[in-house]
Order: sequence, then structure tokens, then C-alpha cells
Amino acid sequence: MELSKKTTILFSPELHERLSRLAVERGTSLGDLVRTACESQYGLPTKDEKLAAVRSLAALTLPVGDPQQMKRESVPDPQELLR
Repeated sequence: MELSKKTTILFSPELHERLSRLAVERGTSLGDLVRTACESQYGLPTKDEKLAAVRSLAALTLPVGDPQQMKRESVPDPQELLR
């Protein structure tokens, strides 16, 4: 990933200390920690990524029965519960 844009962020001393410690614990830099958090929270998938996800879901072939069969499999028979 090319890093070509710079942003200045001001943190409280306490938050800066916590993030710095966390970065050291994870063996990374404070900048990488913040970039990763931003990507995780605000990174939006591209149109191509969304289409690929839809295609992947559409290609799934799962063993799904009809509604009555699924109900029998998921809701126990009351007589079975009373034994």
C-alpha cells in the first residue's frame, strides 16, 4: 500500500499513551495501528468487491429442505420433550 497522504491527529496524552503501548504490544507502529483501525471502521468495499461477494453467495449450494422439513429439524416434537 502506498502511503502518500499525511494527516495530523491530536490525541489526549492518556489516549496517546494507551495507543502507543498497544502498538508496542502488537509489534507495530502507532500510525499502522490507527490506519488499521480506520480501515476496519470506515473502509468501504468497492463496487467490484460487493459484486464478488454477491456472486460468491449466489454460487453456494446448500442442502436446504422445504419449510416443513426445516421446521421439523429446528423445532422439537412436543412428545419428544415430554418423555
